[in-house]
Parts: sequence; structure tokens; C-alpha cells
Amino acid sequence: MIQGKKGEHKSVFDQLRKEGFVRARVDGAVRTLDEEIVLEKNKKHSIDIVVDRLVVKEGIESRLADSMETASKWAEGIVVIEEVDGPEHMYSQHFACPDCHISLPKIEPRMFSFNSPFGACPACLGIGSTMEVDEERVIPDGSISFADGCVQALSSNPNAWFMRQVEGLLKANGYSLDSTYDELPKALQKKVMYGTTDKVAFTYENMRGEVKEFFTEYEGILPMVKRRHSEASTDSMREEFEKFMSIKPCTTCHGARLKPEVLAITVGGDKNINEVTQLTIKEALDFFGKLQLTEREQVIGGAQILKEINARLGFLNNVGLDYLTMNRSAGTLSGGEAQRIRLATQIGSGLVGVLYILDEPSIGLHQRDNDRLIDTLKGLRDLGNTLLVVEHDEDTMRAADYLVDIGPGAGEHGGQIIAAGSVDEVMKVKDSITGQYLSGRKFIALPEQRRKPGKNCIEIRGAKENNLQNVNVKFPIGLFNVVTGVSGSGKSTLINEILYKGLANQLYRSNHKVGGAHKEIRGLEYIDKIINIDQSPIGRTPRSNPATYTGVFDAIRELYSQTPEAKMRGYKQGRFSFNVKGGRCEACRGDGIIKIEMHFLPDVYVPCEVCKGARYNRETLEVKYKGKSIADVLDMTVDDAVEFFSAIPKINRKMVTLQEVGLGYIRLGQAATTLSGGEAQRVKLATELARRSTGKTLYILDEPTTGLHAEDIRKLLHVLQQLVEGGDTVVVIEHNLDVIKMADHITDLGPEGGNRGGTIVATGTPEEIVKVKESYTGKFLGPVLEQTKKFMKAAQKKK
Repeated sequence: MIQGKKGEHKSVFDQLRKEGFVRARVDGAVRTLDEEIVLEKNKKHSIDIVVDRLVVKEGIESRLADSMETASKWAEGIVVIEEVDGPEHMYSQHFACPDCHISLPKIEPRMFSFNSPFGACPACLGIGSTMEVDEERVIPDGSISFADGCVQALSSNPNAWFMRQVEGLLKANGYSLDSTYDELPKALQKKVMYGTTDKVAFTYENMRGEVKEFFTEYEGILPMVKRRHSEASTDSMREEFEKFMSIKPCTTCHGARLKPEVLAITVGGDKNINEVTQLTIKEALDFFGKLQLTEREQVIGGAQILKEINARLGFLNNVGLDYLTMNRSAGTLSGGEAQRIRLATQIGSGLVGVLYILDEPSIGLHQRDNDRLIDTLKGLRDLGNTLLVVEHDEDTMRAADYLVDIGPGAGEHGGQIIAAGSVDEVMKVKDSITGQYLSGRKFIALPEQRRKPGKNCIEIRGAKENNLQNVNVKFPIGLFNVVTGVSGSGKSTLINEILYKGLANQLYRSNHKVGGAHKEIRGLEYIDKIINIDQSPIGRTPRSNPATYTGVFDAIRELYSQTPEAKMRGYKQGRFSFNVKGGRCEACRGDGIIKIEMHFLPDVYVPCEVCKGARYNRETLEVKYKGKSIADVLDMTVDDAVEFFSAIPKINRKMVTLQEVGLGYIRLGQAATTLSGGEAQRVKLATELARRSTGKTLYILDEPTTGLHAEDIRKLLHVLQQLVEGGDTVVVIEHNLDVIKMADHITDLGPEGGNRGGTIVATGTPEEIVKVKESYTGKFLGPVLEQTKKFMKAAQKKK
């Protein structure tokens, strides 16, 4: 009742007497309460109530329960049972250990969430990682001397305050600023990096030219960078120091993100919640499927909870996500993976009579996983739902109950229903390009001869970022390289994180460590430029458009400034820009639209009433070239612009490249925000094509066929082959079999996704990949090669 408190405690004994208690154990001795108990004031005392004395025998259950309840009430949940001539047994109603003095709060769901303060690790606040100074970033090259700037985080000025301290430490140990970091013994390297309590003598010359001597503790480079980062007063200063830092697991929770007391709670005998969430979907299904609970644990956990867990894991497994770990960060998921997770959620809801609209669910999916996706969609249909799927994938189209083909072309050349009905019915419609490709009347032919790899190549050695298992990969120079593999096998990590960032780091001589973990990349001498053409937007605002991004608008504005009307009025090139004052409409500031802010509703955009959406003022629009104003040119499609500017090679060349990549239908002034990812990627590709190539460029593309029809893929492949013909090297991450079959060299990763992937399954030509039994890509590629050969033979016979 009272433990270790000073005082006489007279009021306590009086209260116990009033409540009817007869005995108490005071400082270890049992005393009766009818006697006067006098305790020393200035001494700590221990007082326990003796609630009952029992002889263990049948029939005492009721009395024992009452006594336990009384004792628990008075001692706030703590009960001690003492055996005669035997040991004491302490019991608690709380999650507490009387020996090690650790107690846990009431166990409830919020304790197991790292987003809640009740469960989050106090050191990293539930993030699981912290920004720490990285020794390799501070000194990227230890073979350079201190005087020549081997320490990137320090000023190269030898008279700088901290450099003078470093010099003092080096001198005290028999070295100087002319020494390299690698020359120093390990013990001294540790002192330089982490500091020392030993005082260092050094001199410093102030701004007045006075040289003074100092004798102080040496802080160390890493603690200094961390201190300056935390003390930085501006974002730019903080970002400057973050160049020398990297994200590392929290040293308290080691990346688990939860408090130690939460991690002490286990299920299945030895697994805490962090260890369970580290399992892949497939491993988790196995774990929960084999989980054996006692009758008591069944009451606590409930069979219904396990049933729900297994059902949700089963849905994720069925849509081909068995390789994902349950604690995978949402930001690292591909668009296809995120879409399939949402799909699994809908399947789990078990709703009936719902209209589901899916926009290209096959994005990022290998053909093997695509079959699972189609089965899942059919399962939703069979529940009694309606599915409307926008898709270019052939297998998905063939699985459809009803097919609607829109065309015949894109943009203003489309917008008509060309065919509708079953797959067989669509294939019979002659005007349907989709039907032509489904029936084989139109197809992408195999190259007459594949290019053979030479001796020169770019080689990645020791790639081990994420799930890559220390692999070595070669990409032959001057070839069309395609990287394949099931979803999650490590393709994007290998190409985007290691190849692109690693090569760019070397090529542009950055001193900062970037990219994924690898030993080295060889073959830099074979390229002079590296271009990563991804599907990120070409602009974040409506002001950005294909004309401005490709640079052709500068040439168009220059052309208009050279017209007789412009020269007569004294208009320069800037007059024809909608981004600066002078020629633009000031009512909408060159936007062509005006934003109307709505209270409690989304903003509404309406055409400018002054310029009617033309973006320019009346005087600027009066300047014409071949009867068209600058606003008329921005409203032209690329196809129209090719003909309109046929006499101007500087403009026409860029228009033709846009047309060649299948973007003849887009308008020059079309807002960048309205372009799809595939369109944005092709605008970037056209921009690069319009530049003069040196024949030593490395192009990297990540799934360029996203959102493309088979006809667009044919045009894209023609352009990529042109690049390779010019001597450049192309590396493409792709699942589309029409692209894969055109490759000169394939690198197939796998065999599975996640921790069961990350190895090189096969390399070589498509014909060589087909022969590798372990390759899922080869399994699906074989029939496509055979079918294409049949189509080619049939086409030759018709000729």
C-alpha cells in the first residue's frame, strides 16, 4: 500500500481501523492495528494491509476471490501472497514487472501504429530513419590531400577556422594539410571525422591580419556538419549541408518505427508487428495460415480477425503482388502496383452492382502478371459488377465481352466510334486499326537482321541496391537494349537508380555520392551524353506547351519579328511572347483563361473576355505570316505546322520529329498539363531527336509504350531504331512484347519479384531468351515470335 515514503502515517492507520482491517505489515513485521504504532518521522517506511489469512483447501474459492478483489482495490492492482515459511508471490492487474520495474500501458490498436504518439519511436517519431552525416559524401576521394580539398564539407581556404583546427590535429600527430586522408592511420582518421576530447593547438589570422593562438577541443567534421545543419537559419543553408548527409535507419528502433515496449509484444511465439510487416504477401499468407492459437488466444484475437487478414492478403496475392512486403513505402510503388492495390481493396469490399472504371490497369505488368489481373477483373464481373476498362493491351482486349474502338486517328482526327461489339466483330471492320492489329492484317515486323554486339560495352559491377543481388550487367554500345523481367524484379533500380545516376555522376563530374549501391560502372569513355526520357510532365503550368518545350517557339517568334509588318512597327522577338508585358493580353496576363475562385467549390476557368483565349493583344495579332497570326500558329496541330512551315528548315525539322513519334495530332500551344505521360515522353524524345547527335549518346527510356496503341508503338520503334542506326545506344525498360521482340540485346531479370528476384536470368537476342526455361519473358515471347513470322510469311505471299 505504501512503499518507501517518509512520515509517521498516523492517518493511514486510523483509516485502516475504520475500514475494519485487523492487521498490517509494517516494515516487514506483522502488527495488529488495535495497538498504537509509532513510526520515525524522517525514515522511509513500508506498510502493507493484511487482507486475509487462508488455509488452502476446497471451498475457499469465493472467499479467495473476494479477498483478492479487496487487496487489489486498496493497493491499486498490486497483490502479494505470502506462504507460511515460504516465498512471496506478487501479482498485478497491470502490464508491469515488479522485478525490472517496466510497465506497459493498456494494449490497444493505436499502440501498434507508428503514426500515433502512443506507438511511435520517440527518437525518429515513427519515420524509422534519420538524416545522418555520411562519411563517404564528406570525403568522396581519400587520395586527395586536405590542402586540395578532399573534405567537401569544409572550405578550401587553408585559413578557414575549422581548417586551422584540422591542421592543428594533423600536426600534433605528425601530418600536415598536404597529407591525404588515406595516408592517415585508422585511429587518426576516426579523430578527424568524429572529434576528440584532447585539446588541439592552432593559430588563426583574423580579418585585421592579427595571428592568434588557440587551444581547444577538436569537434570533428561529422559532428560539425550535423550541428551546422541543425542550426541552419534558411532552407538553402540546410540543403547545402544535406548534400553530405544520407538517410540511415534510426539507431534507437533500427528502422522498426515503434517503441521497444510495443515491439516486445509478439504473435505466434516470436514475431512482433514489425517482423510480421516485413514479410512479403506470400510469406504473410503462409504465416497467418499456419498460426495456431490456444482457446484463450482465440477469444482475445478472434477468428474473425484472422479470417479478415487472410482474405485481404489473398486478394493482394491474386492480383500478382505476392512479392511486395507489407511495410513497403507507398512512394516506391509503381503506378501499376498502386492501381492493383486499389483493385484488391475493391474486391475485398464484395460490393455488387458497381460500375468500375479502370484506366490502363496493365501498366507496368509483365505478361505473366497480366493474366492474373484479367482473372481478377473477370472475378469482379462475375460478382455482378460492370467494368469499363481503357486499355491497349491485346490480351485484355481479347478477354473483353464487349469492345468499343474509337478513332480512326488521334486528336481532331479521332473522336468517332469505328467499331463496337465482340472481338471477332471488331476484327472484321476494315477501318478499325485496332481490328487490323488483332486480326494480324497489320503487325510490327521483325528486323531483317539483328545487330551484333561489339567489344565495347557499359558494364555495371556489384549492383546491390534494394533487391539486386550483387549482379554484373553489360549493355553493348550501339545496340537497342531492352531490360525485361516480372514486376518487382529490380529493373527500375538497375537502370534508373544505378546506371543513369551513376553514369551521370561520373560524366558531369559530381563529387557527391548519388544513385544506388554498386561497386563501379565501366565504359564511360564510349559515351559523351546520357539522356533519361521519363514520363514526368514537360511543365507544371498551362504556360508550358510542346512549342516552348521543344524550343521551336523561339524560332517562330523570331520569324514573326522578321515580317515586314513587325519591322515597320518596331516589334522585336519579345513582342511575340505571352510571358512578358508588351505583346500579351494584360487582362489574362497571357494565359488566355481567367481563374474564378469559388467559395467551398473548385476554382473555375473561363476564356478571357478581352482576347477570347488568344493570349495576345490586338496590335500583336495584327502581325501575320502567310495570313496567320502568332495565336493561329499556337492553335495549329503538328501536322498542319509541318506543311505551314515547310519553307523554314529550322522550324520544319522539329515539327517533323514530333510527327515521326506519332504526335501529329497535338496542338503547338496545348497546355502541358493536358498531355498524358506517354505524350510527354514522346515530346521529350522528339526534342532530343531534333538535336544533332554525336553518335555517342546513351538514351534511357522507362516503359515508353505506356498509353500507346500498337500503331503508335510501331512509330516509336521506328524512331528508336533510327537513333541506334546513328550510332547511339538505347536502353529501354519494357514489358510490351512488340518492343522486346525488336531488341538487339535483352537483359532479363528475375526470376520472381521482390526478395526472390534481383538476379540475371538470361541475356542475349530474343531467340536466345526463348530457349532459357527459367525466363518468364522467354515463355511469353516465344509464341509472339512465331506468330509474327507467320504474319510476315502471309504478307509476302500476298505480295
